[in-house]
Amino acid sequence: MKIVVLGAGAWGTAIAISGASHAAGHAVTLWARDAQQAAAMQAARHNQRYLPGLAFPPALQVLAGDACALAADADLVIIGTPMAALRGMLQRLKDCGAPIAWLCKGFEAGTGLMAHEVCAEVAPQLVSGAFSGPSFAQEVARAQPTALVAASRHARVREALVAGFHGPALRVYASEDIVGVEVGGAVKNVLAIATGLCDGLQLGLNARAALITRGLAEMTRLGLALGARTDTFMGLSGLGDLVLTATGELSRNRRVGLLLAEGQSLQQAVDSLGHVAEGVYSARTVVQRARAAGVEMPIAECVLALLDGRLRAAEAVVRLMEREPTVE
Repeated sequence: MKIVVLGAGAWGTAIAISGASHAAGHAVTLWARDAQQAAAMQAARHNQRYLPGLAFPPALQVLAGDACALAADADLVIIGTPMAALRGMLQRLKDCGAPIAWLCKGFEAGTGLMAHEVCAEVAPQLVSGAFSGPSFAQEVARAQPTALVAASRHARVREALVAGFHGPALRVYASEDIVGVEVGGAVKNVLAIATGLCDGLQLGLNARAALITRGLAEMTRLGLALGARTDTFMGLSGLGDLVLTATGELSRNRRVGLLLAEGQSLQQAVDSLGHVAEGVYSARTVVQRARAAGVEMPIAECVLALLDGRLRAAEAVVRLMEREPTVE
């Protein structure tokens, strides 16, 4: 297969490395927006900024230039941009005939749309889907065992993702429930901030377990209200991605919560990461979408209040613990 990955951040680079390392011998092109950055990566054979020291396989080439021209000759196109850039990239690719999948997770700021809803708005003719699940870029690039979900209503997209990436180190499971997969990918980042806060305040393992479990309930409620299937939230893109992002030391969203618990401001926490923490930007849209759907999400509400400066870390805990008793 000819695979084109658009976006040379950590996750886009990791997926490109994985595809180029595939036993089937895929030819992978990693597109970088900046020509100087592309030339530097092609010469050094690694991504010094995001994944230093992880060598590119011979089948991986890095280019800049016309992304649409590269995509026109591909068997599979992967969009590795942040959520904020997805709309523009889909508009540019609106005439692409190849299957397209995006890696970004979250709701679009301003509109509150999920990625597949953005695609339906700007390029409904595309055969597209999401490539998601519990995964840190560094581990995928190192070929450490990982399982992901190829989510799309189009069998052609699911089949292309399985053919492109399923192998000894990366298992790819197909799903038609793109709503559930994308809700899980968006909400887990917000809940990871809450879990980092919980651990940073040293509230204990009982509190962490309760927070993750009740967070999963919030995620599921929202997903069902938006048309998802319950079983999706018990799988890789629901429970799996939530546990990884909430507890893994490589999680940027968890790190934000830890830093806020230390007393850092949100700006200080974000500046110290050097990467995007999607939960910081997703919290508002998750809460807005939940309110519009009439879904109660108290943990997400507390995270948003904390990020907005309306609530201090310790106060968030008190607010959650003082809620009226209810049934599970």
